[in-house]
Amino acid sequence: MSVTIEAVKAALAGVIDPNTGKDLIAGKSAKNIQLDGANVTFDIELDYPAKSQFALIGDAAVAAVRALPGIGQVSPHVYSKIQSHAVQRGVKLMANVKNIIAVASGKGGVGKSTTAVNLALALAAEGAQVGILDADIYGPSQPMMMGISGRPETKDGKTMEPLENHGLQVSSIGFMVDPDEPMVWRGPIVTQALQQLLEQTNWRDLDYLIVDMPPGTGDIQLTLSQKVPVTGAVIVTTPQDIALLDARKGLKMFEKVGIPILGIVENMSTHICSNCGHAEAIFGEGGGARMCGEYGVDFLGALPLTMSIRQQTDSGTPTVVAEPDGAVAHIYREIARKVAIKVAEKARDMSSKFPSIVIKND
Repeated sequence: MSVTIEAVKAALAGVIDPNTGKDLIAGKSAKNIQLDGANVTFDIELDYPAKSQFALIGDAAVAAVRALPGIGQVSPHVYSKIQSHAVQRGVKLMANVKNIIAVASGKGGVGKSTTAVNLALALAAEGAQVGILDADIYGPSQPMMMGISGRPETKDGKTMEPLENHGLQVSSIGFMVDPDEPMVWRGPIVTQALQQLLEQTNWRDLDYLIVDMPPGTGDIQLTLSQKVPVTGAVIVTTPQDIALLDARKGLKMFEKVGIPILGIVENMSTHICSNCGHAEAIFGEGGGARMCGEYGVDFLGALPLTMSIRQQTDSGTPTVVAEPDGAVAHIYREIARKVAIKVAEKARDMSSKFPSIVIKND
C-alpha cells in the first residue's frame, strides 16, 4: 500500500501543538510535505520562538506519521520563523525590528523591570533575536540588571551601537549619564530622548524589542502610543489592591490608543519562607486573575516573592540566565512563550507586500 500526501496530512492533523492548542495542519505549521517512495519529509514552521520545544513537537509528528501503513523513514525539519505583526493605525514599522512589546505598570515597585529583562532573556533563550530598550529615562535600571557598563560606540557619528550581554542588545539613557546624576528634564526633552534611543540605536534584525516602560501614564507612554510601532503591551502588577488600581489605569490607557493587551503578569504573588517553606500571600491573592476576568485579557502567569530573584537581578545576572533550569526561570519562559504566541496570533503586517503608489503629473 503506497503512502500518500493526503494520508500524511491526516496523520499530522492529529498532532496538537501543546503551546497553541492547534493541530499542525489547522495551525498551518506543517509545510512542504514530500514523498520519496515510502520515505516522507516535511517542515514544521512555528511562528513563535520555541527552541526547547522542537524535539517534543518533532517526535510527536514522527510518531503520528510512522503509524501509517507502508511508511519508511520520517524526517521532519522543525524551526521557528518570526513575522512582523500589525501595530497602531498610522504608525510605520521599523525596518530592523519586527515586533515591539511594551512592559508597563501603573505604579513603581511592582517588579516591572525585572519582568521585562527576564521576558527578553527567555525569548532569546528560545532562539529569538531580542533587544531591550530602557524607556525609564528618570530611573534607568537595565544597565545594572544586565550587568553592562560603558558608553555606546558610534560608527557614523549619527547613530549608536547597542551594548550587549547575555545575548541581548540593550539601549538605555543610563549608558550616557553618570549613575548618580539625576535626570532633571522636562517632558518634551524626555520624550525626545526616548525617540532618539529607539530610532538612533542600530538594532540588528530583532524579532522582538522589549520596552521597559516607566511607571504611570505620562508623557513617555503617550509618545510610545502615538509614534512608536507597538505590537502589544504586557501589564505587570502585584495582587495588592493599590497596585491593581494603578494597573487598571495603565491597561485602559493602552486600550484607548489602540495597543492590544497581550496579558497580565502578577509579581510577588506568594512569599515562600526560605527557612521553613511556609507560603504566605502577603500582598493578597488572585488579584491579577480577577483583573484579567474583568477586562477579558489573558493571565500570563504569577511569580513568587523570593530573595533570589532580587539578588540575581541586582548582580547583573537575571534569573533566566542565573538559574536557567530553576522553577522561577521556567515560569518566565512559560510567560514569554504565551506572549510570543499572542503576538503570533495577531494580524501580520502586510505593508511591505503592497507597492508604493506614486502619482506623477505629466
